[in-house]
Amino acid sequence: MIAVKSRVDTWLGRFTMYRLILWVLGVLVVYSMVLNILGWLTFGLPEMLVHLLLCLGVTYGSNRLLAAVFGVKPHTESSLITALLLYFLFWPAFGLTDMAGVALACVLASASKYALAFRGRHIFNPAAAGAFITGLTGLNIATWWAATPAMLWLLVPGVLLVLYRTRKLLMATVFLTVATGIITLELVGRSMTFGQALWQALAQRPLLFFVGFMLSEPLTLPPRRWQQLALAGVVGLVFAVPYNFGFVANSPELALLLGNLIAFFLGQRGGVELTFKGSRVLTPGSTEFRFEPVRPVRFAAGQFMELNLPHSRSDGRGRRRVFSITSAPGAPEVTFGVGTAGPLSTAKKALLALQPGDNVSATAVGGDFLLPHDAGKPVLLIAAGIGITPFLSQLAADGTARDTVVLYLAKGRDDMAWEEQLEASGASVIARLADGSTPPGFMRDAGTSRIDAARLKELVPDIADREVFVSGSPASVDSLRSAARGAGARRVHVDSFAGY
Repeated sequence: MIAVKSRVDTWLGRFTMYRLILWVLGVLVVYSMVLNILGWLTFGLPEMLVHLLLCLGVTYGSNRLLAAVFGVKPHTESSLITALLLYFLFWPAFGLTDMAGVALACVLASASKYALAFRGRHIFNPAAAGAFITGLTGLNIATWWAATPAMLWLLVPGVLLVLYRTRKLLMATVFLTVATGIITLELVGRSMTFGQALWQALAQRPLLFFVGFMLSEPLTLPPRRWQQLALAGVVGLVFAVPYNFGFVANSPELALLLGNLIAFFLGQRGGVELTFKGSRVLTPGSTEFRFEPVRPVRFAAGQFMELNLPHSRSDGRGRRRVFSITSAPGAPEVTFGVGTAGPLSTAKKALLALQPGDNVSATAVGGDFLLPHDAGKPVLLIAAGIGITPFLSQLAADGTARDTVVLYLAKGRDDMAWEEQLEASGASVIARLADGSTPPGFMRDAGTSRIDAARLKELVPDIADREVFVSGSPASVDSLRSAARGAGARRVHVDSFAGY
């Protein structure tokens, strides 16, 4: 199972979150038209094709126009995703008023990224904002027709794939439990059987589509997992409980917008603008990049930052990439350690091409790979290769206050980076170098034996008393997590670099 999971993670890591969602939505669009041809949907194929072209054309065109007005490079994938979401939110029809409403929703969705924003960060989910404001005009109302039983055959695996890739399965479970429970109880109160009520909640309400493609959008989520879980519960409640205040009534888009607003106040408010200061080669396969933030950046040691690296002819990994922060919170510069061994993605090529003084924006700061608040709690930090990066910020922030053991796995001495920082941290560092080379003098040599449960227990006899943190590639993390649990570790936290 570990090997299968590693292969799945490695395969999914080839796609950014945006590219995966775009592909899944594209497949669902084709599937919806097949269903219509088979008679399971009754919109009419011409209506569906025109509706699709309208959503794509108006959203893409308005986004590029607004980007030119605001002097920024448009994010094509984000625009296409918004268009496909609106395709599933509004009823395909040839009525002039209906089509005008859809076009308005597309324009408003694009505009919300710029107008409903704070310091470069859009606050609301664009598709939800466009649908909600359009509903207030009376031109058209979002029907969320993706909530059709026939769509479930591909909708369910598509949603699961996206939630697994974005690691939002637990958040989705909280939302679905709250919303499904409330809706089911309401329908049972209307004389439905429990089975009928549960089926209608999941198959004929847009719960699955909503949580898979809308609520899970990372740019409008708070940075911490506990905050995301609490938000999922609140949104599930607002989504499911019926209400009507005259000009606004219960709707999925309103529930999401309220959740977006809450998330805005919980996280980094406003985009993060960074000025590139320089870089240095750490090892033959890694480079450190230094940036000076225009305004102070709020983050905790061990968290990541998503950088937006606009460039032409982007490959399948997109232009937004997640990197662990290696500098300590409050430091005047923000630094990242990046694997730069070939073959390089176009985003990393753009990163390497930066010149001092160039500006880069960060679209998100977050993550839960954080050391215990109690500085008296001993920890074991296991790093495989570039997985050492989140630990550098933690070690710099903690200083010598904590009993810390670091197990650093690398191919050889030349592939070890940040030796000075590791030595200055005061942590007990153990090195396992695959080629048998000798580690620096302050490190304990673990030899070349494979790190399994027995070997890990030998190297760290008190592992059961330590909280364990593992970072590296998905395959390394899965193997080392299993070894740590086999060696007696009670709590193991992981931070795998899928798609890094």
